[in-house]
Amino acid sequence: MAKRYRPVDRDQAFLFPPDMRDWLPEDHLVWLVIAVVGGHLDTSAFHAARRTGGRGAAGYDPDMLLALLTWAYAHQVMSSRRIEELCRTDVAFRVICAGDVPDHCTISRFRGDFPGAIEVFFAGVLVLCARLGMGRLGMVALDGTKIAANASKEANRTGERLRKLAAGAVAAHAAADAADDGLFGAGARGDEVPAEAWRPGSRRQRIAAALADLEAEQAAAAAERRELALAHLEPARAGSPRAGARPPEAGVELAQLNLDRATAAQQAKIDDWQARNAASLAAGGRGLRNPPRAPASDYVRVKAAAARLERAAGRAAAAQRKAAGKAAAGKGPGPVRNITDPASRLMPVRGGGFIRGCNAQNVTSEDGLIIATRLTNDTTDTRWYQPMIGDACAAAALITANQPAPPAGGGGGGGHGDGSGIGLVLADAGYLSRDNLRASGPGRLIATGQRRALEQAARQPPAAGGEEPADDLITAMTARLATQEGITAYRQRGHIAETPHGNIKHNKRFRQLSVRGQPKTAAEWTFAATVHNLFKAITSGHLTTETLNALTT
Repeated sequence: MAKRYRPVDRDQAFLFPPDMRDWLPEDHLVWLVIAVVGGHLDTSAFHAARRTGGRGAAGYDPDMLLALLTWAYAHQVMSSRRIEELCRTDVAFRVICAGDVPDHCTISRFRGDFPGAIEVFFAGVLVLCARLGMGRLGMVALDGTKIAANASKEANRTGERLRKLAAGAVAAHAAADAADDGLFGAGARGDEVPAEAWRPGSRRQRIAAALADLEAEQAAAAAERRELALAHLEPARAGSPRAGARPPEAGVELAQLNLDRATAAQQAKIDDWQARNAASLAAGGRGLRNPPRAPASDYVRVKAAAARLERAAGRAAAAQRKAAGKAAAGKGPGPVRNITDPASRLMPVRGGGFIRGCNAQNVTSEDGLIIATRLTNDTTDTRWYQPMIGDACAAAALITANQPAPPAGGGGGGGHGDGSGIGLVLADAGYLSRDNLRASGPGRLIATGQRRALEQAARQPPAAGGEEPADDLITAMTARLATQEGITAYRQRGHIAETPHGNIKHNKRFRQLSVRGQPKTAAEWTFAATVHNLFKAITSGHLTTETLNALTT
């Protein structure tokens, strides 16, 4: 039994100046993060974005701020005010900033400088991981995940509402200007500030940006529909109509073109018969038998073409009435834009419902490194397959060039014979299209249906008589996934692709972007992926103080 308690003397002065290295043990991870960011990564792009040498107090070291944000994002802290608070109360945060606490505005402004610099940081961490022996490329997986934007769905506005807001803002400014002119005279308000301190109203700019973006998207969609319609109309005009379903925009025009062609063909028969009949009467006084049905509109094929035109026109009118009724009933607002963050979109999420956010695309290696990433505002994944695989191939070349040489007699890094460095790409059905299946690049397995259906097809015995040749790309991919080899490889997709998303969004609690605007949000997501890669190297045991020192010797 203890005889007394230890004294608690909070007024005791330090007999020696405190040493920060005594605050945490030598093997604490914060020392490793500081060493990596400050001594083994290229941070020149962050230094270039900072201004030094002018009037005022000295600025904060970008290496310190970068290490601070890296440690914060790895420990579920994204708020700049919370980071400032922890720099005063948390020992690890205090060690990073060396007791010189940056305010939240400095942290926020530094994060705003990420665009243009974060890509170098991402590549630097990837190279570091490759030098440590990471980056297994035998199989990589492409997947998308929805991330919430720093904006509310309540700030969504339709195009009509945006135009009213823009007109109201113009009218309000005009009224305010007229009132100011009456008080202070034309051209003056009475409370002028220096020109360099003036900043335009951001809300008015966001309304204008949202309206311009919405109108541009609607124009692009209309142009795409028209282009698709022309792809059917032009061959039909040339006499070789395309097979397959016709786009609604071309239905009436194609039906009219078919009717005109059938009418002209029948009229040509009538004119030819009449000419030959007149010649026969003139030559022998005897007319020809079996005259063609006239007028041309009575011909059976012309009647059928006219009926098809009537049905096409009816379908088009019904579609217009349905759209008008839907708009009048308020069942759907149609395309909307957010005036808080115009770059965000309404994104469908698993389990139903929508969030206001973005769609992050990631390519992940077998050992859990995100080797390529982009943040898009596209609600679907299909058109991002080829751009992402292009980025992944470039990253694979960077990884391969920096990996240590395999031991004598050992295998390589699992690269592919086509020189891409990637063995096999795994992707879910969201990326399925014939263009993606036929595109150049490494081999791929893209799901042609739900996982349950693929598993059932793989469990069924092959048909008797051998396999029939598949002349369709999707049919061929379905057949490949039904093989034991194909389904065994595809089963790895979920683990490879979705584990990093779970780590970022669940373990690190990064479920919502902190910044707004496409360049800044894309840079923040890239930073989150970089932090994932760095701590993946640490938790897997590849990055330690010993291995880091070995790289420099």
